[in-house]
Parts: sequence; structure tokens; C-alpha cells
Amino acid sequence: MSDSKLDKYRNTRDFDTTGEPSGKTMDGSDQTLLFVIQKHDATSLHYDFRIEVDGVLKSWAVPKGVSTDPREKRLAMPTEDHPLEYGDFEGVIPKDEYGGGTVLLWDRGTYKNLKEDDDGQPIPMAQCLEGGHATIFLKGEKIEGGYALIRTDTGKNERWLLVKMDDEKADARRNPVSTEPLSVVSGRDLQNIVEDGENDEAD
Repeated sequence: MSDSKLDKYRNTRDFDTTGEPSGKTMDGSDQTLLFVIQKHDATSLHYDFRIEVDGVLKSWAVPKGVSTDPREKRLAMPTEDHPLEYGDFEGVIPKDEYGGGTVLLWDRGTYKNLKEDDDGQPIPMAQCLEGGHATIFLKGEKIEGGYALIRTDTGKNERWLLVKMDDEKADARRNPVSTEPLSVVSGRDLQNIVEDGENDEAD
């Protein structure tokens, strides 16, 4: 499969400096599709929501993070495709580099495509996103249940909404963005990651 999907990602980064993976486009498995949510303290604090589609991570910046309340519609701004290896990245991107700031692996797991055609067959996720509406079931450590991705504007001002579906995993009382700030892989918070990076440089 061509790596052209990652051209924009690669062209905006100096991989000798950032520590981010240069990555490659890989054939994904229809059985195990990955999702990751990374807390990113860059120019402004936001959450990067990423799902595996055709060998890359389709990505959106979600300023307020993912909600478990179906009444809340979270703005999601599309960003460039990222390599699947980015789902393992946690660390500090130098401030003078693209996306400079601290990245924390806030949640990750697998997802299932819920969108079906009239015959009950799954509609390919790339086709769903091209059409501006996808429904998925997330199974992560912090976030579970159905979510809808809905495109509201196209072109240069393309915008999406990320909305929790009203299912058994919906919970208006939870606010995981505030109550569960730590990394699911290292148990660190943003400041810990910064301090660890400084210690590595000192060594």
C-alpha cells in the first residue's frame, strides 16, 4: 500500500528532533481496529482522537476531549493522517517543532465499525468518513460504547462533531477528562512526562 497518505505528516516534522515515529502505511486487520486518544499540551491543550482506517490513523483534534454524555456534542477538527505506530507515542515534542508540546497516551483500545448497508453488511470506514457520517463502538480503558462522527462543514473550514450514542455505556455523571488525567500506559501526568524528558536530556 502506498505511503502517500503520510506525506503531510512527514513533511511537517523533523524526526531526528521530535522523537515521533516516521511510520509506514500498513494493511490493517478488519478484526482488530485500533483507536487512541492522546492528550496534547501544545499551543492549546486538546485531545487527539485517532482511529485506524486503511493502514493509518485518521485524526481529529478535540478541544474539550471525549464525553460520555450523549447530550454533549464535542467539536472535532480533522488533522493529517498519522502512522499506526503513533498510537504508542508518548513524550515531549520540542516547542519549535510542528505540534510542539507534551503528548500523553490518555486512552487506547479497539473499535468496531457499526455502519451497515441495507443488506446488513459493514460499510467500509473510509466510505463512511467520505460521506461525512460514521458510527463506531469503542472499547478502551477509559472510554467505551458507541460514538458518532458527524461532519458539519467541508472544505478549508471542515469540522466534525464527536457525539456519544445513547447506549448502556452512556453516563452523564462521568467526566473522565477531569477525573482520569493519567496515561494508560505509564501512569504519568503531563508534568511527569516533561520532568522525565528533562532528566533524560541531563543524562
